[in-house]
Amino acid sequence: MARILIVDDSPSQLLGLKRIVEKLGHETLTAEDGAAGVEVAKREIPDLILMDVVMPNLNGFQATRTISKDAATAHIPVVLVTTKDQETDRVWGMRQGAKAYVTKPIKEEELVATLKDLLPA
Repeated sequence: MARILIVDDSPSQLLGLKRIVEKLGHETLTAEDGAAGVEVAKREIPDLILMDVVMPNLNGFQATRTISKDAATAHIPVVLVTTKDQETDRVWGMRQGAKAYVTKPIKEEELVATLKDLLPA
């Protein structure tokens, strides 16, 4: 199964996402902010990243841009998982290199479908 990095500054969101991902049989890695997420991504090279947007230090848009521009991590699909549900946010997120955009509160079936879509079979 896949190794998935979950980047979120909310312990309850982190736990909820971790539960969904692990229920599917995937291994999880976690980071509490964008800067830590970039570091873990570079060190661990996960198969996919679930990235919150509103976080301290480095926000999810900035972290996604950093990951998608780095040759070592550019191949990793990033899914933005956020409360920011405006179309402009979605467009901006995709321009930063995200492969998908899921809004909170998380609908488990939507997240599962997104993971299946982006992870190799």
